[in-house]
Order: sequence, then structure tokens, then C-alpha cells
Amino acid sequence: MASASAASGAPARVGVVQMTSVGDVDANYATCSRLTKEAAASGVKFLCFPEVFSFIGSKDGESVKLAEPLDGPIMQRYCSLAKESGMWLSLGGFQEKGSDDSQQYNTHVLIDDSGKLRSSYRKIHLFDVDVPGNMVYKESRFTTAGDTIVAVDSPFGRLGLTVCYDLRFPELYQILRFKHQAQVLLVPSAFTKVTGEAHWEILLRARAIETQCYVIAAAQAGKHNEKRESYGDSIIIDPWGTVIARLPDRLSTGFAVADLDLSKVEAVRTRMPISEHRKFDSDWKTSTKH
Repeated sequence: MASASAASGAPARVGVVQMTSVGDVDANYATCSRLTKEAAASGVKFLCFPEVFSFIGSKDGESVKLAEPLDGPIMQRYCSLAKESGMWLSLGGFQEKGSDDSQQYNTHVLIDDSGKLRSSYRKIHLFDVDVPGNMVYKESRFTTAGDTIVAVDSPFGRLGLTVCYDLRFPELYQILRFKHQAQVLLVPSAFTKVTGEAHWEILLRARAIETQCYVIAAAQAGKHNEKRESYGDSIIIDPWGTVIARLPDRLSTGFAVADLDLSKVEAVRTRMPISEHRKFDSDWKTSTKH
């Protein structure tokens, strides 16, 4: 299912961004543009940005007021950036305008090196959570959940698109691997400091191990405003569950680089053929006692 160039055996250089977005679309674009150009100079062909890369507000409802369709001026700037840099970009989630002015989608957008929007995925699992010792989040107040699982071919393998809180729902990643033949899972995120310290790396490594996929997890980092702080620690994980790239400081702005080798995906899957051993596509007898 991977493209011809991905299947050729040549490793593909990818980058994972770590940044601290703020409530200023232009300032965030300037950061993204600088990092894209630096990554291009490093030989990166595919650069992955974190959730809410374009804007993080400090007040409830602020982001929905700025939400735009995917053919709007904000995303067009990023399409132009991809084309100018000759690089694929993973951008997600973006505040995509919803069905009316009170709603948005949290959308992961994939742009190719010609500046064309290749695919988009609307976040399915919304973050309505009371974080211990932190604050209450109610993403569904302004955001409509998506209902479609998305995988797409690329020069870097078959990509499975997800966003942040999706990470806690392994069924999604099982479907991406076993129903949609994903080889690389993208998890752009803005984990809170509390949940990130407890669960970030272990969840990502688990998803890599149980699907035998590369995982690229771009993260928001540090204090965005007086109310919101993100954990950071952007990482790339191989199909054996080993972290192969991360920034030396989990709060700094920058990017880490790794070469994805799809032959490693196939080697891991051949040695441990879990796709042949899976049983849960079958009908099972159940026994429940009360």
C-alpha cells in the first residue's frame, strides 16, 4: 500500500517539531516557517507539527472565532510554505470552521511538497476531562467530533492520521494498522503537563509496539498563556518501540530528525507476525456471570 518511492528501500528523512504556540496566528506562522526552512536545509522531506500549531487562545471560544475552512487564507500560507520548501507537512490539529459560527473541527491536515492538500482527518475523540490538580477541559463545547478514520499513501509509507487524545484509544490504531495497512502513525499533540508526565511516552511506545509501526508525535511545549501549559517532548519511535529521535530539552522550540526505513517495519512484522495471530476479528463466545 506504500508508494513506489517508499517501497524502494531508501530511508526517508523526517522531522518532528516541538514548539510553544501562542494567541497570535502570525507569530506562530513565523515560527513554523523558520523551522520548516531549517528542516529543509537539514535534508528533511517530511516535517510534522503539533496540535494547535496555528493558534492557542487564552479565552474560551477564542479559537472558534478564528476558525477557517481548509481553503482559507491561514492554510493557504502553509500550502505555499510546503511548496516553497519542497517538503510534505503534517499540520494538526487546525481550527477548521464547523457547520456554524459556534463550532469548529480539530483537523489534522496533510500537505504534499507541491503545496496540495493531500488529506485531512477530523479528531474523533474530544478532550472532555477533569485533569487531576490542574483544570477542567471541555473540548466538545466548541468542537464537533469527526467520524472518519483516515490513512493515506505518501513517499514515507502509508500514514495513519490521528490527534492527541486519540492516543488513549488503541482501537483506532489497531484499525489503522490492520484494516488500513498503516506503516507510520502520526500523533500531533498538546498534552497537559500533568498527563504528559504520567502517560505520554508510555502510550506512544505502546502504540508503536502493538501496531509495529513508526510513531511520529509532535508536541506543544511549555507555557502558552497564564492558563495553559503543555508537556512537550516531541519524539519519533520505531516499530520495535525504541525512541529514535527527540529534542534534548522537552520544552525548547526546534525539531528532531530521524530516517524512516520501511524495511524495518517489514522485518519486525515478519519476525513477529501478529497480523496472522490476531483472533479478535472472529466471533467469540462470551460468558458473563453476575
